[in-house]
Amino acid sequence: MDTPRTDSPEPLPNRRGLLSLAAATGALAALGGVPTFTASAAPARPADSPMLAAGEGTTTELWWQAPADDGSMITQGLPIGNGRLGALVSNDPGRERLFLTDATMWTGGLNATLDDDGQFAYARENFGSFTLLAKLTVDIPDHDLSAVSGYRRALDLHQGLVTASYVRFGVTYRRKIFASAPDDVLVLHFTQDGGGCYTGSISLDGTHGETTTGAPGGRYASFGAQFPNRLRYGAAVTAYGSGGAVAVDGARISFRNCESLTVIVAGGTDYAPDAAHGYRNPSLDPRRLSRTKVLDAAEHSATTLLHTHVADHRKLFERMDVSLGTSTALQRGMDTWERIRARHTDGTPDPELEAAYLQFGRYLMIAGSRGSLPLNLQGLWLDGNDPDWMGDYHTDINIQMNYWMADRAALSDCFDAFTDYCLAQLPSWTELTRTHFNDPRNRYRNSTGKIAGWTVAISTNIHGGMGWWWHPAGNAWLCNSLYEHYEFTEDRAHLARIYPMLKGACEFWEARLLTTTVTDPATGEKRDVLVADSDWSPEHGPLDAKGITYAQELVWALFDNYRRASEVLGKDTAYARTVVGLQKRLHLPHVSPKTGWLEEWMSPDNLGETTHRHLSPLVQLFPGDRIRPDGSTPQEIVEGAAALLTARGMESFGWANAWRSLCWARLKDAEKAYQLVVNNLRPSTGGGNGTAPNLFDIYEVERGRGIFQIDGNFGTPAAIIEMLVYSRPGHVELLPALPDAWAASGSITGVGVRGGFTVDLSWKNGRPTEVTVTSVGGRTTTVAYGERSRKLTLAPGRSVTVRDLGR
Repeated sequence: MDTPRTDSPEPLPNRRGLLSLAAATGALAALGGVPTFTASAAPARPADSPMLAAGEGTTTELWWQAPADDGSMITQGLPIGNGRLGALVSNDPGRERLFLTDATMWTGGLNATLDDDGQFAYARENFGSFTLLAKLTVDIPDHDLSAVSGYRRALDLHQGLVTASYVRFGVTYRRKIFASAPDDVLVLHFTQDGGGCYTGSISLDGTHGETTTGAPGGRYASFGAQFPNRLRYGAAVTAYGSGGAVAVDGARISFRNCESLTVIVAGGTDYAPDAAHGYRNPSLDPRRLSRTKVLDAAEHSATTLLHTHVADHRKLFERMDVSLGTSTALQRGMDTWERIRARHTDGTPDPELEAAYLQFGRYLMIAGSRGSLPLNLQGLWLDGNDPDWMGDYHTDINIQMNYWMADRAALSDCFDAFTDYCLAQLPSWTELTRTHFNDPRNRYRNSTGKIAGWTVAISTNIHGGMGWWWHPAGNAWLCNSLYEHYEFTEDRAHLARIYPMLKGACEFWEARLLTTTVTDPATGEKRDVLVADSDWSPEHGPLDAKGITYAQELVWALFDNYRRASEVLGKDTAYARTVVGLQKRLHLPHVSPKTGWLEEWMSPDNLGETTHRHLSPLVQLFPGDRIRPDGSTPQEIVEGAAALLTARGMESFGWANAWRSLCWARLKDAEKAYQLVVNNLRPSTGGGNGTAPNLFDIYEVERGRGIFQIDGNFGTPAAIIEMLVYSRPGHVELLPALPDAWAASGSITGVGVRGGFTVDLSWKNGRPTEVTVTSVGGRTTTVAYGERSRKLTLAPGRSVTVRDLGR
């Protein structure tokens, strides 16, 4: 266990000192992004109330009739977050509990020592782990659940709020809890109607043995400490009330007879996305900054803080609206957990629940991916310090799936955390590749003996370190994801930022590829091709096969994307020609004459698990699109891909079902794609695969034990969108996989499409009635439905509406 060293209390900075601290971070900004926890200017405050009127947003409110159990927070606690600082909220009337996280709260380090097999060590003590920052408790002793009636709690996706209400002795008590990005704090606001009051205490406790202290006669309690890896962290809490008394009482804050109460929490670490400085900002004192942030926020009313937060949240959330049809009054009258169970039990479609699931994914993206690290396996939410797989970044599907939704769901700026992370880690990844990849013990080393560029392992942390096994093709998949973001946004500045990553990955593969002779199964002709050196098709089959389809397809796309990036930016034209030459010589998969499937291991035999969770050989069906059922791909390849997808089955973990759904959507099989969405919505009971009461996706790691893994919460919404709109640069297809359950009528707005456009779409009786295309940088695209199409040319910022495609 990482035991922290407790920091000694320091005086609060004055405003001049705070500005100096902010200036000190400027040097780091030039190196690739500001520190994730930093001083900031006072936010703009909305002049008018941004709150929704009563009755608005009902289809984006999730609600429950009981609080979360303290021992089941990961499946029952409601998530809030400001992109960096997050919490799971219990909403217990008498003992409100928040499990607090900071995205950068990581143990471990560079982890640059290889095990005897040439692979990186992978354990908490060396690789490290994502961990909790603190636990906040608001005790209200006379408000036990057994003493109240009419209890209800809710997650308002539209406004970014967790709320709870109940009645005690004729008084209605309410609370609002939110994570504000503009003020960089968590806020809990307790109110009542009918002459009641609040009496109790507030405690802020670290989870690594820290000591919380309160300044005698002061206004806050706080703690600060440092891990053995020299990551410094801290948190602070303050409170104010009306009509009563609030005071620091030792390590706690007490409140007595308050008509209302506001609690404000802040915290963070001194992590900085800068390899040159060891991923630390030595000028930042997290405990000191936490105190300043809570006291600055406490200068404002709870209403002001709420309005500032809601205005900020709605700017992002309202970029997309979706209707998949109308649910019944009976369905609407159920709480969220009842609806999930009823949907599974009777099989009746609940289109508003399914649309809310998409919006819940968008809510998690807004809450978990802004101004800090990207979403890891756990997103921003934990219930303890021992998440499975350390809550790391898996590069063989999971981090990529986390971001499939962002551009499609009108949240392109939430993608930036992914880009920033990769760029910040690149110097370390490059050095570890140079010094460690060709270690003679590494079964995946380059047989050529050459080394260049960079690659990654299956797992990465935030300190430039890697864990588990080397993952040579991981560099290509990361680059392809980053390039696809450019396709959605046409943002040349983004392309220029990622260009060194693309080039370095190409250089790695130029040094790695081997020449071998293959026989064309159709013609019998022999020819020399380039194949990937020994690798593993994630995560099954032979450990050291050459020419695996997964690597061949990812590298083919990498080379294609690099060629395009070089052309757009006018850079390295000679090297681009070299890369094009390599791409032309790459072996691409055949269909096995034995199985009828697209080959996975450059062999006609099935060398792995037929129903394996990964769809590694289908990466060019989705997320790539070299394999397309539109006549541009040989029919036997399309049929071989479909046959392999069929063999993989319809039952798996949440993220694996999401990937299957996306692939079936690409093959235009609407009902299979929809069934996999429904499979992910089944209620998780006893740790089984499915959706928890709080809508988190649960992954059954062994019989009777399930864990939360967030990728299914993003992959499934991406599948819903892909069923409604498919795109590639220059082409947009409407309703390619619309299931019967949503066909009667519906609409979706703000869908990001590749080529630099967004789409607003309405449909009725399975046909589009109206589509509006808006340019965010693109100029020409074709919009198609069935056999009808319309070529559109428009300037950036302009829109065109088409109404006749569905006739």
